[in-house]
Amino acid sequence: MKICMIVPNPSVKGGIASVVAGYRGSSLEKKYQITYVESYRDGTRWQKLGKAISGYCAFLGQLCGNRPDIVHVHSSFGPSFYRKIPFIYLSVLFGIPVVNHVHGAEFEQFYEKAPDRKKKRVARVYGKCAKLIVLSEEWKKRIAAFVPEERIEVLENYCQIPEEPYDTGRRANQVLFMGELGKRKGCYDIPAIWEEVLRQVPSARLIMAGDGEMEAVKASFLEKGISSGVLFPGWVRHEKKEKLLRESSIFLLPTYHEGMPMAVLEAMGYGLGIVTTDVGGIPKLIRNEENGFIEKPGDISSMAKHVIKLLQEPELCASYGQKARELALRDYGADRHIERLSAIYDTVMREKPGSRKHKAVRKR
Repeated sequence: MKICMIVPNPSVKGGIASVVAGYRGSSLEKKYQITYVESYRDGTRWQKLGKAISGYCAFLGQLCGNRPDIVHVHSSFGPSFYRKIPFIYLSVLFGIPVVNHVHGAEFEQFYEKAPDRKKKRVARVYGKCAKLIVLSEEWKKRIAAFVPEERIEVLENYCQIPEEPYDTGRRANQVLFMGELGKRKGCYDIPAIWEEVLRQVPSARLIMAGDGEMEAVKASFLEKGISSGVLFPGWVRHEKKEKLLRESSIFLLPTYHEGMPMAVLEAMGYGLGIVTTDVGGIPKLIRNEENGFIEKPGDISSMAKHVIKLLQEPELCASYGQKARELALRDYGADRHIERLSAIYDTVMREKPGSRKHKAVRKR
């Protein structure tokens, strides 16, 4: 079976690129003939436009030459949704089923608060897809409001889980944030959280790994006079990311909107004590006071209290981290994810017009 996968450039920062990186060189490539067509890159507006145009041209070449059986589109909300429309419509024109893997987080702004005209367009585009993959049951319920439920599949994200020992060089006082620095991830709540933490644990150390609104977030710490123990290493990958995950004891993500964040899954894989919020697919991962703490977005005092608790009780922190790691090992490894994705591909092919099963169903 030939799969054409529409993906961002591997150097792009964010969850989609992280998910796709795990497909490269995996058992998925052994089972299917996969061609990756890049449609997005980081950079200037013109660089992004050039990448999109080259992606459309490469995709047309696939349709006219090495024609795929399935087109697997990785999309999000906002500009990503609109960039993927030509891929979806061209696939339908050529009679090729589309699997649209939706990674977005801010569905409320994208659809629920949108004008009717935009809602109709979103429903029309999603309706062209043979399957929609979403990251959690919450997202399935929301999208099922305008897409037939039988077309929606929940496929949770996964993490690459390190072998033992996974915590070499761990610092009991180090708290880690990883992600885009901005409002959606709760970064402007972190200075207030950290101010309370330092009152109880003045030796605590905070790593704010990521990019985005870095200068504005830094200024929030400066205004409170608590910037001296806060490090901003920028966006981290590979060995640098692994080093931070091994060294840190606590992972803090006070996010307001999520699908199923890769950063939480990675923190689970490395056995960190986790303090986060009950949005998107996170409640499936973190069970309050079982393998971490989960709060309402914006509840600064509760998050601060639980970061302090994990800092002051390292045995509890290690226990929660171990339980989170065990859950990741059991349910969120890459192999399990790829098995589920393979099953979705196989279902799409069985239901494809012209397939034997599809003909048999029509005869009934």
